[in-house]
Amino acid sequence: MTRCKTGFTLVELLVVIAIIGILIGLLLPAVQAAREAARRMQCINNLKQIGLAFHGHHEMHRFFPSGGWGTNWIGDPDQGTGRAQPGSWLFSILPYVEETALHDLAAGSPGWPVPFKKRALLDRMAETPVSLYYCPSRRQAKAYPAPLNYGPYSKNWGHDGGPLARNDYAASLGTQPTEWSVALTTYNDHESYTGWPPSNRYDGMVFVRSEIKIKMVLDGTSHTYLAGEKNLQPEAYEGGAVFVSSGDNEGAFIGHNGDSVRNSGWPPWPDTRGLDYYQAWGSAHPGVFQMCMADGSVRAVNYEIDMVTHRALATRAGGEVIDANKF
Repeated sequence: MTRCKTGFTLVELLVVIAIIGILIGLLLPAVQAAREAARRMQCINNLKQIGLAFHGHHEMHRFFPSGGWGTNWIGDPDQGTGRAQPGSWLFSILPYVEETALHDLAAGSPGWPVPFKKRALLDRMAETPVSLYYCPSRRQAKAYPAPLNYGPYSKNWGHDGGPLARNDYAASLGTQPTEWSVALTTYNDHESYTGWPPSNRYDGMVFVRSEIKIKMVLDGTSHTYLAGEKNLQPEAYEGGAVFVSSGDNEGAFIGHNGDSVRNSGWPPWPDTRGLDYYQAWGSAHPGVFQMCMADGSVRAVNYEIDMVTHRALATRAGGEVIDANKF
């Protein structure tokens, strides 16, 4: 009796491998799309939490958090909120996103000049990432290398050149360009200092020493940008000295500058290699960037939004009539 040998021929094996390769090729885009959908949902949740934090701050202090004093001023827990707070809105909302310990890390030594020990603690705070402030489609929630040593230029802290925590979300400045010159003042004379931008310069929700109240949002909170995703060139995601973005080099807790505020005087734009579009809104998501409105809701906005509508959504009291179908 003859015994039959079983097994695959080389041709059959190659056919099976080819079929498996085709199936993987068909499934991979779907898997990637599912992952991006999950990351985008996380990003939406981040913005919702940020919106709730803005309103928690408003409930406590009767105004939304301020944009701070400008470049090289960092958040100081002993300086309260509003006009007196030199740090960014990202610093001011820390107690409302379950980060009170980080907010208060350097508390207990009020006044000017800022003691050396406190400066060192503020530097440690600057290096501590807050996961809520990072879009998962863009980068991991960690500190990234800083391109410069800000120590000689810092006003109330002492950065030693180490990595800094970053942020992928910015607050709405309105329609006017971002300015971040260093204020030549101190804690003692900031109220009498005459070099601040005029209060009517900015028409958005967060800016230098802002104290915007809900009643001041005459255009309606559901039709006014509060915060959202900022544009960032992909080469700058990881920080460092080679690819430096003017809108991502200061750290999350430094006062009013292109890292923490954006304006709608520029068209929104997706993250694009070679383009440092640091004034504009944008994202790492395909097709849309996401904005938290002043009522706390989050909306996906198409990049094709017309500029008239985009600018109108940025003003808090511009009196524009906005067609909800256009955004």
